[in-house]
Amino acid sequence: MPALPFLDDLPRFLFFTGKGGVGKTSLACATAVQLAGQGRRILLTSTDPASNVGQVFGVTVGNTITPVPTVPGLDALEIDPQQAADAYRATIIDPVRDLLPADEVSAMTEQLSGACTTEIASFNEFTSLLADESATAAYDHVLFDTAPTGHTVRLLRLPGEWTSYLSDGKGDVSCLGPVAGLDRLRHDYAGALAALPDPTRTRLVLVTRPQPSSLREAATTYGELRDLGMTNAHLVVNGLMPEYAVTSTPMDELAHAVRSREEAALAAVPAAVAALPRAVLPLLPFNTVGVPALRSLLEPDVASRQTPIAEIATLPTGFTGLPHLVDQLEADGPGLVMCMGKGGVGKTTVAAAVALELASRGHEVLLTTTDPAAHLDETLLADVPHLTVERIDPRAAIEGYRERVMAGKGKDLDEAGRAVLAEDLKSPCTDEVAVFQQFSHVVFRARKQFVVLDTAPTGHTLLLLDATGSYHREITRQMSEGAHFVTPLMRLQDPTRTKVLVVTLPETTPVLEAEELQDDLARAGITPWAWVVNGSLTAAAPRSPFLRARARAEADALGQISTLCRRVAVLPLLAHEPVGVAALSELTRPAANPFLPTSRSHP
Repeated sequence: MPALPFLDDLPRFLFFTGKGGVGKTSLACATAVQLAGQGRRILLTSTDPASNVGQVFGVTVGNTITPVPTVPGLDALEIDPQQAADAYRATIIDPVRDLLPADEVSAMTEQLSGACTTEIASFNEFTSLLADESATAAYDHVLFDTAPTGHTVRLLRLPGEWTSYLSDGKGDVSCLGPVAGLDRLRHDYAGALAALPDPTRTRLVLVTRPQPSSLREAATTYGELRDLGMTNAHLVVNGLMPEYAVTSTPMDELAHAVRSREEAALAAVPAAVAALPRAVLPLLPFNTVGVPALRSLLEPDVASRQTPIAEIATLPTGFTGLPHLVDQLEADGPGLVMCMGKGGVGKTTVAAAVALELASRGHEVLLTTTDPAAHLDETLLADVPHLTVERIDPRAAIEGYRERVMAGKGKDLDEAGRAVLAEDLKSPCTDEVAVFQQFSHVVFRARKQFVVLDTAPTGHTLLLLDATGSYHREITRQMSEGAHFVTPLMRLQDPTRTKVLVVTLPETTPVLEAEELQDDLARAGITPWAWVVNGSLTAAAPRSPFLRARARAEADALGQISTLCRRVAVLPLLAHEPVGVAALSELTRPAANPFLPTSRSHP
């Protein structure tokens, strides 16, 4: 059995956090099962908009505490972001609906319609569990299966930031609603702020994969949360390929390459988390769905992990390779190609590969990103003819945005008014909006050339789209009837000008998150043009019995994807990292794979 120091001397609250797809939900559920099996009362709470806790246990879990019948002593709760947002808006707007003019009520509703408000509404329910002792008095431990890292850091920062903001605010309207109406939240936020850094009450479990990017993300997250005082942290490396999976198939290059990459990653764990107590959990040959599978995650038995030789899994009918997508992009001519998805699914790789192939065919291509953590230069490792690489700098955009607002809206305000405006511009919800003008410029450049945009992880991108929608509605109101105009949102909604590629992994959680993204885009009037499934073992056609079993475990996720989009490209899991021009070019060349149709070849 692996050593599990994160379960020793448990405090009351445990937070499981990490990038999407690293196994946070599986580990949180497995921990809940083990603790409940020891006779403890457990409340498992998900703050992830794409939560699949209910699916793991085979029970419907919603926004009310629900017993898990197969695990005595375990209750579960999934905070529904949309339901929480609806209720939150009602608490702000309903008391003043009959007291204010209709246009002011409409303005408030607009202000409270974005993804930022949804985050805050969910967070209010989360803080109540930390601050209200009576709400969790029946439980020995409360486990939080959090949203992917970026959202978690954002939310955990809010108690401190909004406690300060509520103390200094003067009653203006923010994306949270009238500041004067938020004072009632001060007690819960202060309670959460007291609980989070207390090591006797709270432990942070950083879940990662044995991959450099995932480990770097864990280190970054820990650094940011440590600044909040959360020092009681443990590292759990999930999904290490077991040694027997390699030794049993000496001729499988992919199995050996994956194991070697993972060992190298563990030998170079970032210094920020290297000294943390660590547990390493093996990759299992099956999905961790159901109580027996969850128990095996923390109590792996070698015999149960041995699998017979599996037949080669096959991809759903109609799936294709990335070369086919590039052919179709080229045929439609210049436009915007947006790679969207959660962090860690390979958006940067897909964006770089598509841009590189279009440039190699002689087209002028701009490759850019809105992701502050993206490193396009490190992915390409070379200058390429016809390819320009840029980056939208969020820090510079935010600073410029604040300066423009202060110089414009704040010009005629008195000193007290300018102070209120400056404070409002420091709110935790304005940063992504500040990137909007640079983003709009990129959108319009796509009129005359191919622009491939590697977006920030989903939550940040949706905030940006919220700003795009607000801008569109404002322009529409201001323009005279019959006037011709084209806003950035109109370009994003036009499939002849914008192709959205939803990038995901062939695993349950990433697919659920991608489906949630597609639903959010639909509400903005945007339809994804294609899905790209990255890192598929099915497409890699491995020889290893263990990897073939893992490939079969992709079947449900791939089947679900086939129902969500009619155009799907699959990239195989590679024996080498797709870094550098040569490696990236392989992704857009005819694949030596029996399951993917080949595309025409280009010099």
